[in-house]
Amino acid sequence: MKIESTAFIDNGMIPFLYTCDGQDISPELSWDALPAGTQSLALIVDDPDAPDQTFVHWVLYDLPPEINQLPQAVGTEPTLSGGGIQGKNDFGNFGYGGPCPPTGIHRYFFKLYALDRELGLEAGATKAKVEAAMNGHILAAAELIGRYARS
Repeated sequence: MKIESTAFIDNGMIPFLYTCDGQDISPELSWDALPAGTQSLALIVDDPDAPDQTFVHWVLYDLPPEINQLPQAVGTEPTLSGGGIQGKNDFGNFGYGGPCPPTGIHRYFFKLYALDRELGLEAGATKAKVEAAMNGHILAAAELIGRYARS
């Protein structure tokens, strides 16, 4: 399984547009090669370089396996029209919250999980709740890392 973006390469710099300094919209993402038996997908975007704790920028789950991409600028509504439910990020909002590091270059991990079931969680679930619900149900995972530093 592979996840990629037209906005940046793996371990490359995330463009200004997708950060708190720009329009703070989500980048386009696409994936392929889901394993047989995939019933849903989950996406978690976080920053392990944040002070004090890993900072969560996006939680999205129960995406149908027929979906193989997310467009640029996914909305912030709790439920996506094409399928999928959004959790709350550490900004306290639904949807994507872009990179906004206080100092230095931070890494942002876009982690996609293929699951053998839907999680069935209410909208607004935290990363911890999603990870607990995924436990024992991950068929495969893929990762894309972007980096960003404020000027």
